[in-house]
Amino acid sequence: MKKIILSVSTAILLAACGSDDSKITTDDINISASANGTQNAGSLPVIQFEEETHDFGKITQGEKVSFSFKFKNTGKSNLLISSAQASCGCTVPKPPKDPLAPGATDKIDVTFDSNGKSGKFDKQITVITNCDPNTKVLKITGEIIVPVSNEPNKTTTK
Repeated sequence: MKKIILSVSTAILLAACGSDDSKITTDDINISASANGTQNAGSLPVIQFEEETHDFGKITQGEKVSFSFKFKNTGKSNLLISSAQASCGCTVPKPPKDPLAPGATDKIDVTFDSNGKSGKFDKQITVITNCDPNTKVLKITGEIIVPVSNEPNKTTTK
């Protein structure tokens, strides 16, 4: 009985492994290295930012500030941004979702919320692309000033 169950299980497993419902082709993926390890960098997209760091200067606590990191695809194939992640929840990047053709420009909008924060800040946005290298780090900096209370000083007299 064990031999029959083992034989049937093996037959089902082999049949399942043989099915190929989805195929990935080289048209789907732009690979930067060939089988022998040489780079095909000339055909890749290249992301070139106008600025990689932005200083907001002094901002008031509670203020939301935004900046657009503008970039151009100076490469030879479509540029894809798979993700843009900030180093904290107070910073929200919004990258474009569509592929960017060679020679085209676009931007990543970044919003920083200073609510509940004070002092100097230095936040990073990690951008993942189909370029080589595939990671680019953008940075925002500034200083959060806590507003002085408008209430008059209370003094006590004896």
